[in-house]
Amino acid sequence: ETILYSYGFATISTALPAYSKRSDIIFCDAGSYMPIQKGVIASRSKVYYFKHNDMNDLERLLKEQEVRDREDPKKAAVTRRFLVIEALYYNYGDVAPLRELVALKKKYKVRIFMDESLSIGVLGATGRGLTELCNIPVSDIDCICGSLEYTLASCGGFSTGSSFVINHQRLSAQGYCFSASLPPMLSVAATQAIDIIDQEPELMSGLLEAVELFRVGVAQSGVLQMSNSEVSPVVHLTLKSPSGDRNTDESFLEKIVDKAFENNVALTLAKYLKEEELSLPPPSIRVAINVALGRDKIREVTSVIVDAAKAVATENS
Repeated sequence: ETILYSYGFATISTALPAYSKRSDIIFCDAGSYMPIQKGVIASRSKVYYFKHNDMNDLERLLKEQEVRDREDPKKAAVTRRFLVIEALYYNYGDVAPLRELVALKKKYKVRIFMDESLSIGVLGATGRGLTELCNIPVSDIDCICGSLEYTLASCGGFSTGSSFVINHQRLSAQGYCFSASLPPMLSVAATQAIDIIDQEPELMSGLLEAVELFRVGVAQSGVLQMSNSEVSPVVHLTLKSPSGDRNTDESFLEKIVDKAFENNVALTLAKYLKEEELSLPPPSIRVAINVALGRDKIREVTSVIVDAAKAVATENS
């Protein structure tokens, strides 16, 4: 069952506090983006952050909690445990290792909340997201939230789960209870986007080809590097040899952006609320690859980026 929210940011940030309360425990990826960070804070739960996509660090925290539970079984019996992740990470452009996460969920009896804002419509053979890509039943994920404001080009957000889970949100999620409904026009727009993805499966295969073309092209710069996710259309271009000083690295990347703009390619440095971020990602140029660009345009763009990166590197050498 699914409900719609009128604001994408408010979806995961209010759905999570609807379940996890002061006496509960959250295990959260330290690389999660701002809506998850705000939802974790709003829950007032005890929070343990594990290193980004590090399953060994997560299991270490789960084992430590298991020990605490054995020491106080009465408290453990009334404590709920949640695991909060993104399917495709906004701040890093990589994909969560869902198979390992589901295995840990079943082993340590935690509930998974997964944000699919960027993965819906781009991952999986038919765009159904990370569960389809990893061939994992949707029922193994307790609650899937996401925004309609990226791939589906609308506004608002969605939350999907069992009837029991979703009915609770209708009464307890502040972003749902204390907000106007999503306008019907925007709901229909999102539905039409989903219909287009269903009717044109070649979009998914074309997107994978575009991602591969972009990655191969940019790798030739010798200056920039990308995350190791070969299926993500969200790419963060970081420096292969960072200076160690954030301001210096940002200035270097800004020069690449300026050089590219001189050749009619508009890029942007990824921006963050530096004083608000839990774990500030390294400076990067964030790129969203669009299948509608076509192979020739992607080659042209990657060529401009590579030339700009090499030019700036030569100037700074």
